Amino acid sequence: MIEAVKKRIENKRVLILGFGREGRSTLKLFLSAGGAGELAIGDVKEIDLSRLAESDETFADMDLSKIVLHCGREYQKVIDDYDLVMKSPGIVLEKPAEEYDAEILSQMQLVFEVYRDRIIGITGTKGKSTTTTLLYHILKEAGMPAVLAGNIGIPVFDILDEIREDSVLVLELSCHQLEYMTVSPKRGVLLNIYEEHLDHYGTMEKYVASKKKIYVNQTKGDLLYVHPSVAPQSGVYKGKSILVDAVSCYGHADEEKDRINNEEVLLQGTRIVYKERTFDIPTEEISLLGAHNYLDIAFVYGICCDMGISDEQFLSGLRSYVPLPHRLQFIGTVEGISYYDDSISTIDETTIQALNTIENADTVLIGGMDREISYVNLEEYLSQSKVAHIILMEATGKRIYEEIMKNMPDFQGKERLYVVEHLKDAVKLAKEITAKGGSCILSPAAASYGIFKNFEERGECFKELVLDRNDTK
Repeated sequence: MIEAVKKRIENKRVLILGFGREGRSTLKLFLSAGGAGELAIGDVKEIDLSRLAESDETFADMDLSKIVLHCGREYQKVIDDYDLVMKSPGIVLEKPAEEYDAEILSQMQLVFEVYRDRIIGITGTKGKSTTTTLLYHILKEAGMPAVLAGNIGIPVFDILDEIREDSVLVLELSCHQLEYMTVSPKRGVLLNIYEEHLDHYGTMEKYVASKKKIYVNQTKGDLLYVHPSVAPQSGVYKGKSILVDAVSCYGHADEEKDRINNEEVLLQGTRIVYKERTFDIPTEEISLLGAHNYLDIAFVYGICCDMGISDEQFLSGLRSYVPLPHRLQFIGTVEGISYYDDSISTIDETTIQALNTIENADTVLIGGMDREISYVNLEEYLSQSKVAHIILMEATGKRIYEEIMKNMPDFQGKERLYVVEHLKDAVKLAKEITAKGGSCILSPAAASYGIFKNFEERGECFKELVLDRNDTK
């Protein structure tokens, strides 16, 4: 890999755009590879390279004196002064990439160019972190030399030393990581696409286009595990689509028999059928909750079957898998009330899934940063739901309340709606009104930005408030 990087940057003026964790890992690899004509960093924040070794000792023996810095609000104005720009996923370009003279690249692009045939790339609006980590865990438990990286919080350059000749790379891919990609993985996974990130893309069409990069550059012999709702059109896609879907019946209707013959992965309740194999999810023995997680398991099962993993190995890995935090995570029972942290929820569909999963849901906390996505489906669901208390907070919570009061005269049980300012106020109210023996769920259906650093911080704050350890938010 390092030779491929050296060839890419040799005698070129190179700009690293964004100096967070991924930007630092890019700098480290480029300095190790050597050969760049000029190496620069651009970031809206001020950068002090003299203190870099304090946070990462691997920089201690590297010469940072010749690195050019472009910091401040105008940092992107210098892009066309460089031959090659390594963009971090979180950076939003001021104009379309094709309008720059510089070549816009990313860590993922370079890694895909070298390791494409060994990559399982996983994307979707929701469920990609669970699917990615579950697949990685089961492969590792089965003895396969798998490595994990990507949007999961691990820059892909950070795992290069772990890659062996027979390694499988399990990579979670965000829309931002896929946006400018010109290579698709040998095995791609597209779980779903919901309305999201419109504050960045402007239109749903542009957002969908970024997600489609998971398969648009696949070739004959490649595989795409995909939900039917987002599957590519036949005649356009060059690889082989393996549909993964939940069905209402199994083994009776001719349609279902045909689907099995077509090698689709079918989930019926908690039973998965693929090719000649059947697997029953042991729901009482695993930590993943809800039908949406069972569908994620079906995706992983299909991939594992095709990679030679036995049902015994799959079952063992599934049982020992520990879910990621903030994904409908049970916090505990306090004074008779069970609390669940679903801070990962940033769209209405995930809040609906959470309320469908927790049978005794008595109170739900909804709201966050307003990105102007639609909440009509959630509003209609709440009208028909049995949840006794709906606490609405922050900008989106207030908008949902206003839309219900203005546009839904037949909303059932408007007295169930409560409007508060912040999470602190919502938890305080929830403790007062949630019925003993019932559950309180934080499932915001909105982003945390501008209020918290990220959804993880929001979830941790919720936990601390529930346990009376935090009184600041």
